[in-house]
Amino acid sequence: MKLYISEGNPHCIKALAVLELTGVKCDIEVISHEEKVVPHLSRPVSPVLLLPSGTHLFSPNSICQYLYDVSGQAATDATSQWLEWEATNLQPAVLQSLHMVALQGKRVEAAAVMKEPLNWLEQSLSKRSTAFLTAEVMSVADVVLWAALYPLLSDTSFEAGELVRCWFGRVDSLSACRAAAHRILQGNEALKTFLQKHTASLSPRRDAPANTDAEDECVMSVEEIEAAAQVWAEGLTARSAVIERKHPILPQEGKRNVLLTSALPYVNNVPHLGNIIGCVLSADVFARYGRLRGWNLLFVCGTDEYGTATENKAREEGLTPQEICDKYHTIHASIYQWFQIDFDFFGRTTTERQTEIAQDIFWRLHERGFLLEDTVEQLRCESCQRFLADRFVEGVCPHCHYPEARGDQCDKCGRLINAVELRNPQCKVCKETPVIRSSKHLFLDLPKLEGELEEWLDKSIGSGDWTANARHITRSWLRDGLKPRCITRDLRWGTPVPHQDFKDKVFYVWFDAPIGYLSITANYTDQWEKWWKNPQQVELYNFMAKDNVPFHSVVFPCSLLGAQDNYTLVNNLIATEYLNYEDTKFSKSRGVGVFGDMAKDTGIPSDVWRFYLLFLRPEAQDSAFSWADMAIKNNSELLNNLGNFINRAGMFVSKFFDGCVPEMLLNEDDKRLIAQVCWELKQYITLLDKARIRDALKCILNISRHGNQYMQANEPWKKIKGGDDDRQRAGTVTGVCVNVACLLSAVLEPYMPTVSHTIRAQLQAPPTCASAQLQGSGSFVCSLPAGHRIGTVSPLFQKLENEQIEALRKRFGGQQPEEECVGAKTQSSCSASVETKPGASQADLNTDPERVKHLTTLVAEQGDKVRALKAQKVEKSVIGEEVAKLIELKKQLCLAEGKSPAPAPPKGKKK
Repeated sequence: MKLYISEGNPHCIKALAVLELTGVKCDIEVISHEEKVVPHLSRPVSPVLLLPSGTHLFSPNSICQYLYDVSGQAATDATSQWLEWEATNLQPAVLQSLHMVALQGKRVEAAAVMKEPLNWLEQSLSKRSTAFLTAEVMSVADVVLWAALYPLLSDTSFEAGELVRCWFGRVDSLSACRAAAHRILQGNEALKTFLQKHTASLSPRRDAPANTDAEDECVMSVEEIEAAAQVWAEGLTARSAVIERKHPILPQEGKRNVLLTSALPYVNNVPHLGNIIGCVLSADVFARYGRLRGWNLLFVCGTDEYGTATENKAREEGLTPQEICDKYHTIHASIYQWFQIDFDFFGRTTTERQTEIAQDIFWRLHERGFLLEDTVEQLRCESCQRFLADRFVEGVCPHCHYPEARGDQCDKCGRLINAVELRNPQCKVCKETPVIRSSKHLFLDLPKLEGELEEWLDKSIGSGDWTANARHITRSWLRDGLKPRCITRDLRWGTPVPHQDFKDKVFYVWFDAPIGYLSITANYTDQWEKWWKNPQQVELYNFMAKDNVPFHSVVFPCSLLGAQDNYTLVNNLIATEYLNYEDTKFSKSRGVGVFGDMAKDTGIPSDVWRFYLLFLRPEAQDSAFSWADMAIKNNSELLNNLGNFINRAGMFVSKFFDGCVPEMLLNEDDKRLIAQVCWELKQYITLLDKARIRDALKCILNISRHGNQYMQANEPWKKIKGGDDDRQRAGTVTGVCVNVACLLSAVLEPYMPTVSHTIRAQLQAPPTCASAQLQGSGSFVCSLPAGHRIGTVSPLFQKLENEQIEALRKRFGGQQPEEECVGAKTQSSCSASVETKPGASQADLNTDPERVKHLTTLVAEQGDKVRALKAQKVEKSVIGEEVAKLIELKKQLCLAEGKSPAPAPPKGKKK
């Protein structure tokens, strides 16, 4: 393993300290702040832990937890909760305070920012009799919190409570911790340099939600707490009824009418996880949320089926383009159904309505003078006797020199290109070099529409919710000046151009495909124009990945503006960055990454897939799917945080109160919890109203975390054994907790619909409990009053074991280069036999430094594996097999070093 750190970065202190304390064998490399270690991330990050498998961990807390796990010190529920609090509450406040102290000299303001988290830590320590946070011995939680606070509390004049100071001093006295801090910070100048270079990135990293900046901290007055408790006591009386969808859904007077589209997935292949989170899953969360909010919402999508890629795929599979479309449309629909994407209608673009609407828009543009004719140079393959449009040609990108750029766009730099600009072009069908020939085409006159487009954009961006990348990409197109855009292609598979002079051509897919939104809606209802020609009543949301932005913000709106038919234009354009797979890109051909049709074969429920993809949704920067991180998030966030709280709340009702919610007499602690939960609910609604889907998910986890802390502090399992007052107190705490669990079922519905419905079924919750609490700005109410009988309670989540995750990582890791096969085979299987070159003698082996290095690595990895298995308390037979492999590897290492192998330890019982 290798740990990459950067000087001055306070995030690196915890990782370096934990590495030293655990004694895990690992190389350390210091990198600059500008150096990228993790490929395909949009910005440099540190610390980064490179695992033997080649996986990178770049979440500081995940790195620390992993190192403790492999050292045999497995995380507990308590340590996981502390790590979550550090990431979501402490870390954002610390970073803002550091910025104030180090760069602005605002010590008083910094102390004010830190007041609440330090007070909370002081109160938590006062309730414990142990020397450290979770026990008498130090855990990963102590190191992580100490490291977060070190840049501030190492200054003894910084205000902190006595218990916090004592606890901090105990951790700080360890030489490993002090050495790590001194190595990273090297005085204040290193920290200042880091902060100056990363001023814009002081918001929390992947460990923490973006809604926990210090200015948003939950500080409530007595009046606000009482008001929240009063609303809670009102219950569900006279609140909203369950809203049933009745098709066709049409705009209604006096309603918020939301038309929601997801970028049409291309039909020529199976979608991977990045495709799914980039469009349909993100849109589905927002659609489900909107329905709970009572919006009159229509969610349409479908497969984009025309164009070059479809012809290519048909040629590869020996089918007709229509047969390819039929095949993959069915595959897409099945995948989205398994992921529980709840479209109102999922259609396709190869329909008569598509031809009718696209040709109508074409004629309206033609009649109003927004189309141009021009002769263009194109690549033609003389061997295939055809012009090569778009994806029938590949070559070197003229901008970034990427060797596999397509004829319309470079996947690496994202620039749009013309096929004739490619260097070393090649026909994808026959691999011959094409020649340049002339062909007459039609162009959309974008410069003529530029003024009208800018006027509309100013209004739409100013009043709607456009993500930052959508605004930036759109403005960059306008800044460079618009140019006429070709809308025809020399293809056979597409919507026919109805003009006599161009009857042998079809519409270019990026003119034609967005019209699919209209035609799919028209196939859903004959009254489609009430949605698409009604901008006064309808609010349009588009969800997509960033590469689709210019076509939805410039090209398609210009087509509709030029048609002059009162079309509904996008009000809110929600674009994600890219999701990568581990440290590379998804590749179907190389077997790299999880594709939609494979996810269900992993045995992991679709709700867990949804949760993890949404947890790392690339909202502001590229992110990367990681099997190790998925296991950590499932086991800590779902199992230990969310599932643990909901299950215990329900079990207490069943076990202590015969399945009936007990009477609740609220005291100040109860009211404060209710107010905290209500505040998180309002944050959740504020964020989701803005389509900040990932950030809103963190509010759900915060609600559960508050509930766990409240339950732990009040210990109803102990009080139920006491006198009448204690039993009454246990009843109140249990009743409040089970109502928090009911609220969690409501806010989880957009993210994990099956889990949400399971919770409500177990609690026998009223049908209106979800929609009622999400109306307006949000109201946490008592949905399960005293006397309410719940159903059978059972666990919601299962642990993802290391062996299961490792097997999946290998399964979806693709084929390794041939030269790595021997080493990879040995490492992946931890085989006791190591392959050698044919004819190698023992003397050769004894003097082979590469072999010694290789075996040393295998021994270290196998040792880590044995320790991890022991920490997980797996069956002794399994541990025994792995120990035997370790012993055999150590023997071979001794031989390779020219030493006599140590005798195996005697078997049997010790005397």
